[in-house]
Amino acid sequence: MCPLFSPAGKWLGFVTAIWVQAICGNNYTFSNYSDALKSLMALSQLELNNLSVAKDVGKGFGLLSGLASDRWSTSVILMVGSLEGLIGYGVQWLVVSQRIHPLPYWQMCVFLCMGGNSTTWMNTAVLVTCMRNFPKNRGPVSGILKGYVGLSTAVFTDICTALFSSNPSAFLFILAVVPAIICLAAILFLRETAPAAGPIEEKEEARFFNMFNVIAIIVAIYLLAFDITGNHGHVLSLVFVAGLMFLLATPLFVPLYLVLFKRKSDSDIEQQIQQPLLVGQNDSPAKQQNPEPATTVSNEVENAGIKQRPMIGEDHTIMEKIQTFDFWILFLSFLCGVGTGMCVMNNMGQMGLALGYIDVSIFVSLTSIWGFFGRIISGLVSEHFLWKFGTPRSLWCAASQVLMTLGYVIMALALPGSLYIGSILVGICYGVRLTITVAVASELFGLKYYGLLYNILILNLPLGSFLFSGLLAGYLYDAQATTSPAGGGNICVGSHCYFLVFLIMALACVIGSGLDVLLAIRTKKVYSKIYTDKKFRTASVVA
Repeated sequence: MCPLFSPAGKWLGFVTAIWVQAICGNNYTFSNYSDALKSLMALSQLELNNLSVAKDVGKGFGLLSGLASDRWSTSVILMVGSLEGLIGYGVQWLVVSQRIHPLPYWQMCVFLCMGGNSTTWMNTAVLVTCMRNFPKNRGPVSGILKGYVGLSTAVFTDICTALFSSNPSAFLFILAVVPAIICLAAILFLRETAPAAGPIEEKEEARFFNMFNVIAIIVAIYLLAFDITGNHGHVLSLVFVAGLMFLLATPLFVPLYLVLFKRKSDSDIEQQIQQPLLVGQNDSPAKQQNPEPATTVSNEVENAGIKQRPMIGEDHTIMEKIQTFDFWILFLSFLCGVGTGMCVMNNMGQMGLALGYIDVSIFVSLTSIWGFFGRIISGLVSEHFLWKFGTPRSLWCAASQVLMTLGYVIMALALPGSLYIGSILVGICYGVRLTITVAVASELFGLKYYGLLYNILILNLPLGSFLFSGLLAGYLYDAQATTSPAGGGNICVGSHCYFLVFLIMALACVIGSGLDVLLAIRTKKVYSKIYTDKKFRTASVVA
């Protein structure tokens, strides 16, 4: 068997997918170099926020990667993303490092858009491939992969802080070069493979995913420890970076384990293949007349002469999926959560300066690290409650948006330490929102056209950035700001700068939470069926 298509090769592909996701959070790092752009280009806050919107508009063009995911191979999609990121962030590096003069505003918008769009190709390649490779473990897959996206901001920020003292020029150089290198590695190993052949393999997959979760949590705690321990000397910083590189490499132990115990794994698979034949021979006729229920629902079901359109299944066209009322509930609730979250991430630099903080990198890292915990925990918890009680995943989105509302209220009050608490709460809830939505979309609308469907939902990132960051925060900040005496744009200092912004975003999250509850009520039967099918499969294995 070719190593790339062996069980070890399949998990090696998943490891490279983790690495790709660990460098895909560059779209959330704008606050780390936004002040340098603002100063070099003499921008107002509205102009700076519109630059961040241009970056997020790049995600709107993710529809292209979604369309390509059903036509092109994973390696081609990764190649496009890596090349686009190299150009987009490379030009920004040339400007910030002052190797070239600042480009005209519209040209900078184009290159920021390219940088933002590059991650959609990487994300689409990774998520679509891994969801298809592990269809019975969608919650852990989305939690782990999205978790590493959340950590990636902290990975980039902490490495740059440790090695280059938060130099924005060095930071942009890393954003341009490192993702391209990682994607080239993933091209060699990440590809679609056959999913688990039966419950035994599914159980083994779940065990391996638990190992990946433990590793990811250790990485997050390691990053958090570096952030909260204050300034570090040069030697300790180098030790930290070396330790981080080792931890990011530890997922390789899973495919290595499969290589070392390959004979045992092959024996298990052979036994699994033979088991249905033995069961079929020994079962009574009554048992043989009860086939396992289908895992998907047909396109239309006739019930008492009334046509009922189920939510779940692979038979729907993409237009049928996006025209449903449930899709738009999911879309709008997603907008409330990620749109307001993008506003905080894009404006964290100015939010920190308004409250008197000179270095805001700690808040960027906290949002990233706690965003990871939100992603990884929500994937595990939602999966547990789904298989245990049939709980709709969107209820966890509703709970997260209530917590997010609290975070915005705390930041609006501007009490001592409120930005620390607020950045943690917003990070957690943003992570929950992204992870759960990925799994919900795959369960309600199937994996056919999933790449395109995912990127339609991701349109909320540029849309939310435009509404909450470009319009709301930009206009309200400039209305309060004064021209900086030293030039290089305007500035606002004080709790009043973002007070109204936080309150409006809190209200948006209340609306989003209500939409999530409505979606949970409407899809309760779908999740009951998923729960019933899982119980039936488990009972069949036991029998």
